[in-house]
Amino acid sequence: MPEKTPHCFRVRSPAAGAVWLCLFDAAGAETRYPMERDGETWVLDLPVPVGTRYGYRADGAPPFDAAKLLVDPRATELDRPFVHDPRLGERGVDTAALVPKAIIAAVLPPLAPAPPVFRPGQLIYEINVRAFTMRHPDVPAGQRGTVGALTHPAVLAHLRKLRVGAVELMPIVAWIDERHLPPLALSNAWGYNPVVPMALDPRLCPGGMAELRRTVAVLRANGIGTILDLVFNHTGESDVEGATLSLRGLDDRCYARAPDGTLINDAGTGNTLDFGYPPVRDLTLDTLRHFVAGAGVDGFRFDLAPVMARSPGFDPHAPIFAAIADDPLLADHIMIAEPWDVGPGGYQLGQFPERWLEWNDRFRDDVRRFWRGDDGAGALATRLAGSTDIFGHHATRSVNFVAAHDGFTLRDVVSFVERRNHANGEDNQDGHRDEVSWDAGSVEARRRDAKALLATLFAARGTIMLTAGDEFGRTQGGNNNAYAQDNHIVWLDWSARDGELEDYVAQLAEWRAAHPELADPAIRHDLRWQRLDGGAMAPADWHEAAGFVMTLPEGAGIRIDRDARAVRFTG
Repeated sequence: MPEKTPHCFRVRSPAAGAVWLCLFDAAGAETRYPMERDGETWVLDLPVPVGTRYGYRADGAPPFDAAKLLVDPRATELDRPFVHDPRLGERGVDTAALVPKAIIAAVLPPLAPAPPVFRPGQLIYEINVRAFTMRHPDVPAGQRGTVGALTHPAVLAHLRKLRVGAVELMPIVAWIDERHLPPLALSNAWGYNPVVPMALDPRLCPGGMAELRRTVAVLRANGIGTILDLVFNHTGESDVEGATLSLRGLDDRCYARAPDGTLINDAGTGNTLDFGYPPVRDLTLDTLRHFVAGAGVDGFRFDLAPVMARSPGFDPHAPIFAAIADDPLLADHIMIAEPWDVGPGGYQLGQFPERWLEWNDRFRDDVRRFWRGDDGAGALATRLAGSTDIFGHHATRSVNFVAAHDGFTLRDVVSFVERRNHANGEDNQDGHRDEVSWDAGSVEARRRDAKALLATLFAARGTIMLTAGDEFGRTQGGNNNAYAQDNHIVWLDWSARDGELEDYVAQLAEWRAAHPELADPAIRHDLRWQRLDGGAMAPADWHEAAGFVMTLPEGAGIRIDRDARAVRFTG
């Protein structure tokens, strides 16, 4: 028999009338233990072995429902993934057989504190962990689609070839499918619908925290940092018709509500976490500490980050920002905001704290518009110089990108005028309706335009980001919202790589590495601009010119010529 050791079970449920700890044996039989109230928390000391599977039940006035088994919001390991079932949202229906059980995990040896490997200005490589290696011919079949696959020598060689500064892993914590997907025989492929923030999804990280820790260490040994994409704007419990899985059954106050009691939906997902409620901030901070102290990650990217500063309106001085800045474990780590959400006033590009980086969709759209022929040189020059109109004239916090997981792939940007999202089951009505894109025509013309976009990205001041596979021409067949396509639409086809394009990106990375002033976030107004014929740029040229030459302080130049559909580098 495994040795039992004392364990203090604690769960916060301030309005509950009663809470039970529920233990499960190997056959699934449940044993309930009443817990004792300690202020807003319920506690129970009980000797249990490592590997014990457990959940909670809470009772009281509605919306409490003792029939619902509830996952510990602070669970760090689950015995299986979440699977959507309509009964999860039906009051009075017992869900013990439907909900994953939390596991008492073995305590890993402490990690020595270490500063981030990644430095702002380097290349961030955005990875959908499952899609990245599901079709990789060199990765063993049993390892494909997992966090551990990132340590395979073939994967590491590819990352080094591109001079990746950090991998940014799309959500790897446990998520549940949106309830409209199973009837369509679809499933969530991106993971932006989490339930509990610390528990790694068993499909992506079957080895739990030990697997993530080892992967981070191997990447670090190769000079590559790890950034986790986390979702704190909502949970997979969704709206009032959604499932009761964790927070909803324990402390429904975690979700923001309007004065009339209706759920606030700033995330466009049915519910929004309330960062004006201190327990939500505490859970968030503890999650960040958990992944820094437990796995050694370099930092985090926050999905729909304005929600974290809402209660309900955006506040650039929100308590969560100060708490992160004052935390000795987190203060020097990388924080990246996706600076928009669907709520009122939700677009907050440039408004986050001075140490935060921000995804810059203005860079994406202005670069694409220039190459499509919509705009002159002025907007492009501003983006290349660090977007001083957004971030000020002292330093840039811009994360520059021309394509990301959300939207067309780079190849599809130059191949499709309209989205082709029919496979998503929403009559092609989902996804960005007016994405900046064009059809360049032939295979060679599309490669040419993709090269121009990539070269512009690598010539930009600030941090740059590339989504995995865009360096070798991945396509989603025109689907610009492939969140529900856990299949060959999003799985990278390594056998169909465009080797010429991939080698070109590697050359761009070498050139950028030789000119570190581009990565330096400081704005020194040291760039010089000339017309393509060598003359000085006149005011009218910024509106009318189809290109320019940008010269760096030490003399290297970038010649951008839209008519020739080319970017040329010198020095």
